[in-house]
Amino acid sequence: MRSEVVIIGAGAAGLSLAERLCATGPSSLSVRLIEAPPGPLRPPPRTWCFWEDGAGRYDEAVTATWNRMRVRGTDGQLVDASTGALRYKMIRSTDFEAVIARRLAGRRGPTRTEATVEAVEGTADGADVLVRTPDGRQESLPARWVFDSRPLGSLPRARTTLLQHFRGWFVRTPRPVFDTGSVELMDFRTPQPERGLAFSYVLPTSPHTALVEYTQFSASVLPSDRYDQALDTYLGDVLGIRDFHVEAREEGVIPMTDARFARQSGGSVFRIGAAGGATRPSTGYTFAAIQRQTTSIAAALLAGRRPLPPPPHSHRSHAMDAVMLHALASGRLDGAAFFTRLFSRVPAERLLRFLDGATTLFEDLSIGLHSPILPLLHSAASLPSRPLRPSPTP
Repeated sequence: MRSEVVIIGAGAAGLSLAERLCATGPSSLSVRLIEAPPGPLRPPPRTWCFWEDGAGRYDEAVTATWNRMRVRGTDGQLVDASTGALRYKMIRSTDFEAVIARRLAGRRGPTRTEATVEAVEGTADGADVLVRTPDGRQESLPARWVFDSRPLGSLPRARTTLLQHFRGWFVRTPRPVFDTGSVELMDFRTPQPERGLAFSYVLPTSPHTALVEYTQFSASVLPSDRYDQALDTYLGDVLGIRDFHVEAREEGVIPMTDARFARQSGGSVFRIGAAGGATRPSTGYTFAAIQRQTTSIAAALLAGRRPLPPPPHSHRSHAMDAVMLHALASGRLDGAAFFTRLFSRVPAERLLRFLDGATTLFEDLSIGLHSPILPLLHSAASLPSRPLRPSPTP
């Protein structure tokens, strides 16, 4: 039986689209959600952070929120700023999945299929999704529209690609040591790579608990034990916290690239989420862009229009990100000094809206005046002559 919509992948993008369609769509809109079986193709638990003004659609899944953020330079310089009307929010994927499951259970939910997608083939008026079930059977699932959120096998060619690679510890301490009123967004009191940057990140969820992450933007990942060493050093030597218990871990690699991601891979087949370019090249944030993507897709489907996902980021944002990435990768730009300077001179709320692509051209220019002009101009001038190269595999 043909579905109107097949969604491949039950991560943030797939679940967000399924929830929106089943919450607002007519009963005649049939939706099938294909989730990978347990194993390497199913994404591990992870944490998503984003900011928004006031109450949000998924507040039920939010672990914690903050309206202040701190940035610390390599010399310990502290920038402590209010986020104004915006709230910085943290969602754990397991909580998000539970909320979506409860909502879909109370409505006309999608048909869920656990299977491995082997191919997606176009047809005259849609596509066939070819899958293999956990018991080894092959099936063909026809659809009018297919939305594919699976990670790409290889990244598009790009002029510059850095990797944001990180490991986080969910820690618990016997004493109350964390300030729940503020998030440590970037703490640069850690050795910096020659090209790129490194920082630690603290999301306090109670006076006794926090997610503490070590992150690098660089050309390649580190040996596994280096992340644990960096976290142990940061907690003990920088924060002075030596008595703690690690309750859980998370890690990942996020490509930060000026590549252009195709939003369509067939006449009726579209890419969503990170596979469709939702990750912001300069920061790695993805969740907010996914919500914009899925909102637009759902509105188009419900209006009977062709549901091509919109560009996740504006051309202006993409161009500015490309220059910043090239400046970091070339070593022209001191990343730690750059971000410390921005947060010290630009109101945090405006800077967060800038990172979400929600600022005006005038606001973008005013932010640019607080940036190191010469390294960025040099990078902007040399960028067009750089050839497109294969991107490293995350």
